[in-house]
Amino acid sequence: MTNPRIPFLLSDERPSVEPLDGKPLLVHIVVNVEQWSFDRPVPRALLPGPHGANAAPDIPNYSWAEYGMRAGMPRLLRALAERDLPASASINSAVITSYPRLAERILEAGWEFVGHGVEQQSLQRVDDERAVIAAALDQIERFTGTRPGGWLGPGLAENLGTLDILSELGVRYVFDWIVDDLPSWMDVTPGPMLSIPYSLEFNDSLLHAVERLRSDELLHRVRDSLVILDRELPHQPRILSIPLHPHLFGVPHRLVHLESVLDLLMARDDVRFVVGADIESWYRKVDPPTV
Repeated sequence: MTNPRIPFLLSDERPSVEPLDGKPLLVHIVVNVEQWSFDRPVPRALLPGPHGANAAPDIPNYSWAEYGMRAGMPRLLRALAERDLPASASINSAVITSYPRLAERILEAGWEFVGHGVEQQSLQRVDDERAVIAAALDQIERFTGTRPGGWLGPGLAENLGTLDILSELGVRYVFDWIVDDLPSWMDVTPGPMLSIPYSLEFNDSLLHAVERLRSDELLHRVRDSLVILDRELPHQPRILSIPLHPHLFGVPHRLVHLESVLDLLMARDDVRFVVGADIESWYRKVDPPTV
């Protein structure tokens, strides 16, 4: 099976689209705010269990994640607020009840709430994914007063019919499909559904939990990427997505480099910081869906 959702198209053969407000480089900060269940094996471990055991409760790895919620999130909230920058909060809906003050702080900050499941558990591992998706969207809507238009699957995982369920339940754009630097319209029923670029190359889970790279790796990657993007931006807008987790970039030795990344991008005159809804609204105007 080839890609069943997005027709193949070479990026340099896509029709040119107008940039948003004349700013061709759209920077999308996505903060993943997750509840890791205390009584199940953790989604990802920093410290392997003794003798290779993958048991629960896993105190050191659970604490690693909860440190991010307690200490990392205030740092990320402050770093963005001091720069008046927006963010999309890809949030497990259980955070609203398990960490109510944190959910309130995210709402007060004006971040966009994006569906991310109920707990941090792959949709490929649940018995009824429709029920999980509906519960997550409904809980966020009750808390914020607005139904989420966007979705990021926990672990970017989907089943073959997940997008159709999401569309039926009101989701209009997803971050799971990392196939281009521009949005793409997807073949979804009932649709239309927009794929908004996300990133693995800039994702702190890959950089620091999987590859265990230096704390300043993101800064180097952004600087190097801008060399190539500067050649492309006169011809076509680009989306630069920065996915963050509070237990990874909310620690002091990495946050200082994240702040350098933000300041580097803010110093440019061709950058617009956006959330998912901004990208969807812009792209619907410059490249409307055909169905």
